[in-house]
Amino acid sequence: MQKNFERMIALADNVFDVRHDPGQISVTEHERNKLATLHPATLSQLANEDGPYTWVLIFPTTHQLMTAFIDGLITEKELLEQTPENGTYDAIYLCSALTLPEFRNKGVTKRITKDAIDKMRKDHPIKYLFVWPFTDEGNQLAEALAKAAGLPLLHKK
Repeated sequence: MQKNFERMIALADNVFDVRHDPGQISVTEHERNKLATLHPATLSQLANEDGPYTWVLIFPTTHQLMTAFIDGLITEKELLEQTPENGTYDAIYLCSALTLPEFRNKGVTKRITKDAIDKMRKDHPIKYLFVWPFTDEGNQLAEALAKAAGLPLLHKK
């Protein structure tokens, strides 16, 4: 049986197909470093003795960049690159959430994502959540998070 890490990588490849879309964030070392400068809660995971079984990537940005992204004027990668370091952010991009099938529908992904949103809200005047959903489950999670956070949710066009 594959260990969780290999299964998570395969799941990410299957859902997002980043290799065929250079405009998507591929979570390279450079991108991980940039994310860390934006907020410590950008990357979250849950793991057991077999490795990670849930990965969540969200990051704060500005309303102006959020609007450019959801209107299709900039790519996801450009959204990350153009988000200023040490800025004041008013939007959170719900970038990706991956959970292995046997851990789904237990509320774990929602819980760690909501915790990350709450941490960002302590440091920034967040007014919006936004998402580019790849799956129905991802869209449902984003809707549930927006409701739980009491924030409007905008979708990439």
